[in-house]
Amino acid sequence: MVHAERAALIDELTDLDAEKWRKPSLCAGWTVHDVLAHLVDNARTTRLGFVRGMVVARFDFDRQNTRGVERERGTAPRETLERFRRVASRTSAPPGPLDSRLVEEIVHGEDIRRPLGLARSYPPQAVSRSLRLQARTPASFGGAKELLTRVRLTATDADLTVGTGPEVNGPALSLLLSVMGRRAALDDLRGPGVATLSADA
Repeated sequence: MVHAERAALIDELTDLDAEKWRKPSLCAGWTVHDVLAHLVDNARTTRLGFVRGMVVARFDFDRQNTRGVERERGTAPRETLERFRRVASRTSAPPGPLDSRLVEEIVHGEDIRRPLGLARSYPPQAVSRSLRLQARTPASFGGAKELLTRVRLTATDADLTVGTGPEVNGPALSLLLSVMGRRAALDDLRGPGVATLSADA
C-alpha cells in the first residue's frame, strides 16, 4: 500500500509546472516541493539512520525533519521528484509501527494535493489503518491518543469509530487529517466535537 501511494503521487506530480511546486502546502512552513523532499527523506530512513539523526538533532523532531528536507531537496523540483522515484520501492523505515509509513504517505500526500486542487481516492483500508494507528499513538510520537479521550470520531464512509466524547462525523480521510492538525479538513466534518478538533488543529 505504501508503494502504491508513492507511485500514485509520482504520476500526479510528473507534469507539475514551476509555480505549483512553490505553493504553500498544508504542512505549515513548507512548500509542495519541501513536502516531497521530506517524503524522499522518509523513504531513505533506516532504523539506525533515524537514531543517528535524532542524536545529531539533539532529539528535536522538527530539527531532524528540517535537516532531512534540506538534504533531499534538489536544486530543482524535477531532481527531487526523480529522487523520490528512485526510492519509491524501498522498504526501510524508522523505528515504530509499519502503519506509520501509511500515515506519512497519505497525510503528506494530502499536504501536497489539496493546495494543488488534486484529489485521490485512497484505499479505505489504508485510511482506516492510519486513523486507528493515530488513535493509539501518543502526541509525543506524532499521534492523537490524548485528543481522542476528548472527542469521538465516526467515519461516514467506513465502519470506523474511535475515541470518546462529543461526536464528530465525516469522511475517514478528513478525520485523519484533522487529528493531524490540518485545518483544511475541518470544513468536511460535522458534530459537537468539531470545536474540540478546531482548538487542537
